[in-house]
Amino acid sequence: MNQKTIAIREVSTDFLIVGGGTAGCYAALAFRDISGCSVLIAEKADIRRSGCLAAGINAINAYIVPGRTPEDYVDYARADAGGIVREDLLLTMARGLNRTVSRMERLGLTVLKNENGDYATRGNWNIKINGENIKPILARAVSALPGVTVLNHVDVFDYIVRDNRIAGAYAVGVDEPVLYVISARAVLCATGGAAGLYKPNHPGFSRHKMWYPPFNTGAGYAMGIRAGAEMTTLEMRFIALRCKDTIAPTGTLAQGVGARQINAFGEVYERKYGLTTSQRVYGTVMENLANRGPCSLRTAGVTREQDEDLMKAYLNMAPSQTLRWLESGYPPSARNVEIEGTEPYIVGGHTASGYWVDTGRETTIRGLFAAGDAAGGCPQKYVSGAFAEGEIAAKTAAARYLNRTPPPPRPAETEAVRRRLEDCLNRDAKGPAVDDLERQMQEIMDHYAGGIGPHYRYSERSLGVALEKIREVERRSASLGAGDMRELVSVLELRERLTLCKSVIAHLAFRKETRWHCFAENADYPEKDPALLRFVNSRLERGKIRTFFRDLVPKGESYEH
Repeated sequence: MNQKTIAIREVSTDFLIVGGGTAGCYAALAFRDISGCSVLIAEKADIRRSGCLAAGINAINAYIVPGRTPEDYVDYARADAGGIVREDLLLTMARGLNRTVSRMERLGLTVLKNENGDYATRGNWNIKINGENIKPILARAVSALPGVTVLNHVDVFDYIVRDNRIAGAYAVGVDEPVLYVISARAVLCATGGAAGLYKPNHPGFSRHKMWYPPFNTGAGYAMGIRAGAEMTTLEMRFIALRCKDTIAPTGTLAQGVGARQINAFGEVYERKYGLTTSQRVYGTVMENLANRGPCSLRTAGVTREQDEDLMKAYLNMAPSQTLRWLESGYPPSARNVEIEGTEPYIVGGHTASGYWVDTGRETTIRGLFAAGDAAGGCPQKYVSGAFAEGEIAAKTAAARYLNRTPPPPRPAETEAVRRRLEDCLNRDAKGPAVDDLERQMQEIMDHYAGGIGPHYRYSERSLGVALEKIREVERRSASLGAGDMRELVSVLELRERLTLCKSVIAHLAFRKETRWHCFAENADYPEKDPALLRFVNSRLERGKIRTFFRDLVPKGESYEH
């Protein structure tokens, strides 16, 4: 049998952006505003339709509407997160929200207006848009910039770090057998969050019918963990309350037409449990456990005009919901919309999970930045917050590191990486396939680490079992083989998820309280502990995860490494 080989291709740039999604693409725009230096975006898919914006959106969920201030937004996010937030990060983000949206409108994004010509608001912090094409608009603007190179279908799988300073990254071609050795003065991690750790709502062929992009594997988190970066609040998982089966957003119904959460008897239950994001999921779980389900959003009785508006709105983000209404013959006005919780995700754009960063969004690895879902401490970012963080990170990187020269690649190290990849390509694997191990991982996390099955609950004992079993899956993954480059990427993705699973388990075990129902439902400690109003952080040291507390940053102060 002919041996499969991988070519080595060395690339250098001033600013490497890992992930061409929301934060990554906007960071490229911001960087070129202030610097004539080169930018390289490495994207596993294609920036025209990649990441969280791939299918479009119908609202900007973080916007400072008239009568509100950035400080008000900080208060809102803090309350929703049970106090576990970095106010310095939230405030610097909130101050950039409206500016980034205005720029997107100038680039071609359609922002809906009211009869006075002002932005049409939805609720306290939202404005309405026609955003099915928001990602192509952003990608087109980035691609037109001089000095910006986009490498589509290239998967970054490891950082190059020298003495706790970033030097670049390793990547592989998704379609061609190439190992990229990328040298950079500064690097931005904008890889998004993590889906696929837990068993999803739908099995088998439909397993990717989920809330978060199924190909966001937590790669950025995993690379940072392996490199020794400090991580924060991974125990604050995100569980989305969604339209049953289609997994379409519920906010459009709740805020767009004021649909309330009701049980099978028509009783409004949402205020009984609370109105934070986690409490809305918790209330639905508890009503179902009390045999008062199924639960729904009360849309029956909305007007025909509202029916049409909802149909159009979902076409901009979740067309399957519109198709379901049409094929069933029951529009929203004719039948309430049933709801359910998703499996848990790790996503720093909604919760406070991710890299521990300073106000410039630099991680504890010098020269490595994080933005959007990858950056921790700053929940409720949504799309505009990811734009703002990408801008902050880009400007900080330009100010701090453009005069630095990265060290040259080490040929022996590069060759060792290539050999490991070629070994996987040429391995005659007789054990389980990647999909089998991924399914085992998801079932372990579901059953023992608080997935849908046990209604998001876990205990110290169950987490111990989860860790033991995840380590066994990780051990078995070492013998996986790959028939081509796409299969090789799948092997790397599985290993990324397994790395992250271990850190998530460690964080869940360390927070001995239930601060967020469902998000972190600790059966051994079912109440909130005021003494634990602190961050749970972690760092990989000598092959072991060390978890520890960090105090909150006092109001009006900023944290710097």
